[in-house]
Amino acid sequence: MSAALKNNRNIELVGFLLVAVTILVVLPLLLDNFRLNLVGKYLTYAFVAVGLVLCWGYTGILSLGQGVFFGLGGYCMAMFLKLEASSVENTKIQSTPGIPDFMDWNQLTELPLFWIPFKSLPFALLAVIAVPTLAALVLSIAMFKRRVGGVYFAIITQALAYILYFVCCALLIGAMLLARFVIASKLGRILVAVRDKEDRVRFSGYDVANFKVFVFCLASAIAAVGGAMFTLQVGFMSPSFVGIVPSIEMVIFCAVGGRHSLVGAVVGTLVVNWAKTLFSESFPQLWLFAMGGLFILVVLAFPRGLAGLVTDQIAPFIGRLGGARPASPSPAASPAE
Repeated sequence: MSAALKNNRNIELVGFLLVAVTILVVLPLLLDNFRLNLVGKYLTYAFVAVGLVLCWGYTGILSLGQGVFFGLGGYCMAMFLKLEASSVENTKIQSTPGIPDFMDWNQLTELPLFWIPFKSLPFALLAVIAVPTLAALVLSIAMFKRRVGGVYFAIITQALAYILYFVCCALLIGAMLLARFVIASKLGRILVAVRDKEDRVRFSGYDVANFKVFVFCLASAIAAVGGAMFTLQVGFMSPSFVGIVPSIEMVIFCAVGGRHSLVGAVVGTLVVNWAKTLFSESFPQLWLFAMGGLFILVVLAFPRGLAGLVTDQIAPFIGRLGGARPASPSPAASPAE
């Protein structure tokens, strides 16, 4: 292993540890419960950004629809929570007790069949992964095989919110480690090759479409976990999260942090959302313009995002201190075409 590559991996490991310590130790000590809950919400978006690193940064598939899978995962969890809150005792004032209130408002007299399995928590947890992944599978096969490149929630105590925050952190770190395992494996090298020289990979005997289908489904499953955690953290899921606008915002989170860096994706998500909260409190009508300007600035001036700045500035400096040659950009760090 070359000194430059070892240096880059050491920096990446330090980044992983810093992110873990920051979200698990530092932020809970510094922030009040309100701000801490906001961070928990931001971290649910980071699941999408981590998936985009695999899908966009390492395979070259820019998906502008990840908000759909985020929303599907959230809705699967929301259906379970809604049914839990719609017991006969809690809904006895309705004309039809035992069904969600919005169904009663629309004069439904019984629970639709596809809602019934969501009374089971194990089924709901399975559906959080299975439903978005199945949707991604159908969509990706249709594209890549043809080479075409709400709910009411019980009052959450402060202790429970604190627990959910740490569950979200643990799942996010797990998603990052899973993505890192894929990237570091032979599969990860093939994904980079698909991004950079797709025809050469195809001529080598690999089925490029299958690799694209896999990484798209994996990214969608990770996004769905984020959606489920969003529902638990915030207490609702809205159709506004299942659309093109939130999907584009999530791409911006990844681009700002660095689409080739898992750590950068998480940091970019936190930075952009924290700035969104602070900026929109004072200038709510201007935030979308600021978001667009930020995206343009990153694409033009810092195409590899915040992670690229660290790699370009800090890594060579550390390398010089250690007597190693400055690290040259790796294939995974070069901008995707």
